[in-house]
Amino acid sequence: MTGTRPRLGHISFLNSYPLLWSLRRTGLLPTVSLHIDTPDKLSEDLVEGRLDAGPITVAEYLRHSGSLLLLPGLAIGCDGPVHSCNIVSKVPLRDLHDRPVGLGTTSRTTVLLAQMLLEERIGVRPRYTPCVPTLSAMLHHADAGVLIGDVALRAYLEDGPRLGVEVHDTGGLWKEWTGLPMVFAVWAVRREFAERHPAEVDELARGLRLARAHSEAHLDTVARDVTMLGTTVTPHQAADYFRRLSFDLTARHLVGMQAFARLAAERGAVPEHQRFSFLGAGRPVGSDA
Repeated sequence: MTGTRPRLGHISFLNSYPLLWSLRRTGLLPTVSLHIDTPDKLSEDLVEGRLDAGPITVAEYLRHSGSLLLLPGLAIGCDGPVHSCNIVSKVPLRDLHDRPVGLGTTSRTTVLLAQMLLEERIGVRPRYTPCVPTLSAMLHHADAGVLIGDVALRAYLEDGPRLGVEVHDTGGLWKEWTGLPMVFAVWAVRREFAERHPAEVDELARGLRLARAHSEAHLDTVARDVTMLGTTVTPHQAADYFRRLSFDLTARHLVGMQAFARLAAERGAVPEHQRFSFLGAGRPVGSDA
């Protein structure tokens, strides 16, 4: 890649480690300025122009899609239980009506998905409160909490069973409800940056897809390397976790994303009639396309 080095975001959670592992091996990393942070911070930085490209939570993408172009074939999602986007509860979900539920501040999409599931799938109306995204803080201040990322994965693997609390997988609940995959984050580039630097952005998109394919072909090796991160997740657990994640953005994932967009719009959480515009594509794809 020549010329401008794109400011590229990267999620600090274990779910994005396979891509970073391959970025270090496929040649793209030296050509970008990499910024690693939590999903909420990266989403804000991309929307506000402090980043040129990177992952953005689907909820924030839907709120700002006019200024962004989706990068084809790149996402973070699942087609069933994913283990790291959870509602952790002291009581059965059906008993959460008018009871406090903590919403982790690092999440946007999973928080919105959890509210949909609780209100429209389970049929309860909890009292929501923003909360520090740790299990101990949530269960101290509320009867349930919505967690994402490494703390959610740890709640599924260790803390939930140890504390005797229920751990409900939002990806699994969404699949049971709709029969569709769930997309939690997509990769996007700022439209204005793509217009100014088309060659660099095309090369960035190709490099990211190459890294995604490389990581998917080496997931067992990636999983063995998680021991270097200081995590308590074992290589066997990591391999299982990585295979539950969907890193591609297929036509079927787009259908799931469109269903989420429609439901979110009905709640007034995102604008209606979303149209998904892809880098290098002609006609946008959307719920009314």
